[in-house]
Amino acid sequence: MVTVTDYPFEVRLLTKDEGGGYLISYPDFSDCISDGESVDEAIANGRDALAAVIATLKELGRPVPEPGSGGASGKFVQRVPRSLHARLAARAKSEGVSMNTLVATILAEGLGVRETRH
Repeated sequence: MVTVTDYPFEVRLLTKDEGGGYLISYPDFSDCISDGESVDEAIANGRDALAAVIATLKELGRPVPEPGSGGASGKFVQRVPRSLHARLAARAKSEGVSMNTLVATILAEGLGVRETRH
């Protein structure tokens, strides 16, 4: 049985202009968002909101999306120059991790830096 904890979500810091705190959204439910003063509070509030959305969909006889069906599969393919591929492979080997792990880490770090600048 699927529960609200099975659905992927995204949490982001809200700016002062947006009221501060944290915003949670669900890729599988484009109109389901919530917030909270802390990450934990945003997640708890988000789960409550998601439960209400799912209950409403069921009550209206509408389909409830499966977890992970919102377009974020976690997989993408990117062509890179051979020189970059070689550098990534060498770095992954030197750090003792897979290239996928290395690239995911680099992307996450880059997004984190970029988000803190905005």
